[in-house]
Parts: sequence; C-alpha cells; structure tokens
Amino acid sequence: MDARVKFDLVAWSGERLERVERALSDWVVADAPAGLGEAMRYAVLDGGKRLRPLLVLAACEAVDGNEEAALRAACAVELIHAYSLVHDDMPCMDNDVLRRGKPTVHVKYGQAQALLAGDALQALAFELLAPDGDAVPQAVQAALCRLLARAAGHAGMAGGQAIDLASVGCTLGESQLREMHRRKTGALLQASVMMGAACGATDAAARAGLAAYGAALGLAFQVVDDILDVTADSETLGKTVGKDAAHDKPTYVSLLGLERSSAFARELLSQALAALACAGLADTRALHALAIMVVDREK
Repeated sequence: MDARVKFDLVAWSGERLERVERALSDWVVADAPAGLGEAMRYAVLDGGKRLRPLLVLAACEAVDGNEEAALRAACAVELIHAYSLVHDDMPCMDNDVLRRGKPTVHVKYGQAQALLAGDALQALAFELLAPDGDAVPQAVQAALCRLLARAAGHAGMAGGQAIDLASVGCTLGESQLREMHRRKTGALLQASVMMGAACGATDAAARAGLAAYGAALGLAFQVVDDILDVTADSETLGKTVGKDAAHDKPTYVSLLGLERSSAFARELLSQALAALACAGLADTRALHALAIMVVDREK
C-alpha cells in the first residue's frame, strides 16, 4: 500500500501505546526486594516517547508477524533503553539530574539503587523475550535475543557510550561522529525495526530495506537530538538542555552548525523513506509516518 495514503499516526500510536504501557506495568513488578521494584517502575513507566516499541510494532505489522512476540520485543527494547538512561544519567557518566521531566533515578533513589535498577531492567528484557509455552516459537525467541544483545553491547549502545565518554574535549571528524552515534543511539533504533521484522517472514530484499531504513532513522534521531539540545528548553524537552556543549562533547551541531545539521536530518529522512520503499512490503505507512515524526519532533 502506498505510504502516502492518509494515515492517522496519532490514532495508530495511541492504541499500541496503551497495549505497551499496560504490558510494561504488568511485567515490571513493584514487589522486587528492598524498594528495587519501585525504582525500576519509576525508570520505565509514565514517560518517554516509546519510539522504539512503536518501531517494533510497526515493523511487525508490515511483515504480518506474531503479535505476542512483537509486544514482548517492544517492551524488551524499551527496558533496555530505560536501563541505558538510568546508567547514563549517573555521576560516573553524564551526571544528569533531569530525565523525562522528573528527577533522574539516582537523584531520587541513590546511586546504588539506580545501578541495581538498571541491571534488573536489562535482565528482565531478555526474560521477556524467552517466555514459556508455544506462543513465541523458539527460533523467533533466539533471533530476538541475538538482535537485542548485539544492539545493546559493545557493537552497539555500550560501545557508543564508551566512545562518547572518551571523546569529551576532543574534536571528531564526521565519520567518527557518525560511528559513535551509529552505535550509541542508532543501533537500538535499527534493532527495534529488525526485531519487529523478525516476528514474521521476510525475504532478503525486505530485510535489507528495513535495515537501511533503521540505520538512516537512527542517525536522523541523533542529529535532531543534537539540534534540540541547543534550540529547545528543558521544560519542553523533559531533560537538561545545553549539556553537550557544557560538557564539551562533540555533536553534529558543533561540527556542522545548525543549518547544515537540519539539512542533514532531512537528507537522512529521504534515505530512510527510499529504503522503506525498496523493502517491497504491502503496508509501511506506520514506519513512514514514524520516520517523519522523528525528524519533525520538538522534543
């Protein structure tokens, strides 16, 4: 189906976000020992764009995949994202005090509890991907675990964060900056798309198109993040603005300037939509609309 056919992203997202929020509330239990469950729920619930779960569900629908597998994958990728934010905000990393419009987890619960909450969320993510019973075939479980582990580990998010921390005060070229963000931010966004695709049957052309879409979208997300860090206010963004410049971190804005960064985000959007068109899938309207939302967002 032509992605340009009128599509109501707000209605589509609202229905799916309700399912995701309900599942997260059920699966992130409050009764973990010594207040750990409270800190875990604080880190995950009632906040965030939930872009990664939406990408999982949109990709699954595009390949007519297993809905139970997709819901579990959507929640798992959000748990990994939440754990990464908890750890990134800690004093040993970015030392931030505001996230999603409220105090960061270590500010509210202390550093030790925040560290444990992040660890527990990461473990829970993989538990969700390997349920008992036959609802999610074992081959799909294995594929989802592999995709998420690779995106979260040294080849993805953790590796990107290591580069980020090592780059404070350094001047990076565009290729180096791209590689850092491909890992730190892009890998998990691309994995969200590919995890949704793994819930159904795809041919090589569809997988290649979705992978290219996810890669371009992931980088576009970070470019826009860099732009918002200097153009938005903390109340709108829900987190501290200007912190990249304050910490002397390399960004697309510091490298290219605002105008060229905005143009680059648009170029990446075009690349993502072209790749999506090449995937040969019947209905990619949700993925198409989500890509536009990423680049046009104000927070």
